Amino acid sequence: MDSNPAPWSDAIAAVAERAKPGGRLPSSARLALHFHPDSDVRGRAVLRGILEDGAYTSQFVTGTSNGGLTAVPGGDRWNWESRLFGGAYDAHPAELRPAYGALLLDDDPYGAAPRFGSAFLRLRPEAIGRATFVYPDSAFDPELFGVGDRLGLIDDYLGDEVDELLNRYIEAQVHGGVSVPGDVEALVIDPSFDDDETLRLAEALGLVVERHPGYRLDLALVEANPEYRGTDAVEAARAIAVDGVLTPAVLGRARSAGRIDSQLVKYVWHHLARFGREWPQAAAAA
Repeated sequence: MDSNPAPWSDAIAAVAERAKPGGRLPSSARLALHFHPDSDVRGRAVLRGILEDGAYTSQFVTGTSNGGLTAVPGGDRWNWESRLFGGAYDAHPAELRPAYGALLLDDDPYGAAPRFGSAFLRLRPEAIGRATFVYPDSAFDPELFGVGDRLGLIDDYLGDEVDELLNRYIEAQVHGGVSVPGDVEALVIDPSFDDDETLRLAEALGLVVERHPGYRLDLALVEANPEYRGTDAVEAARAIAVDGVLTPAVLGRARSAGRIDSQLVKYVWHHLARFGREWPQAAAAA
């Protein structure tokens, strides 16, 4: 955590002024920070970089994102943060800006926002106290805001009917830095992840490593849903699948090879994340 808390304490205060009162936060609630562990960042896999740097940082630092990439001065993300946080970060270096995640409320083993990656860091519960929240995602110009003791937006989230399950999450911004392993309760990965050397490094650092039930999708189910992300995504899935099957590891190798447009690879991941797992009954019924 940064030794000078002024930027992030001011940011949290700015959101608190607009936060909706109420909301019941279960004791099991956690923050989940999703990512694709084997995507290359400056020549390093993402998970490897997180472990070696000892921190999980925002797209302002990494220059990468599994959503939109506008984290530059004057970009949509920069302007949105300036409005949300009352300009608290405008004059400060990128390293002080918050990391993005989601609020895990229902103990879903796949995390809170799988749209953004098959792996996630589950943070220790005290991290909630230095987080801010919006619903829906910041890309959709949300009007519901929250902080740790004012989370009325939870009621709106629970009562909302969302057709797209990958959009069903409360976005969180974690202020003050995310130290790895210090702030992390567990690293949760897909069972197809096969970089044993990186996992040994994680365990050597003292991280608890857990595996969720796993994503797996037959190519035939992608071909049966061309309207979901378009026919180009179906063609990309055909090129990526191994023996007619998609897993995060298969997709990660294709992403790292760079032979297929990154946007199409992301769309194939959306297929895998949406249709390649079981969803909690309450979420699936929404």
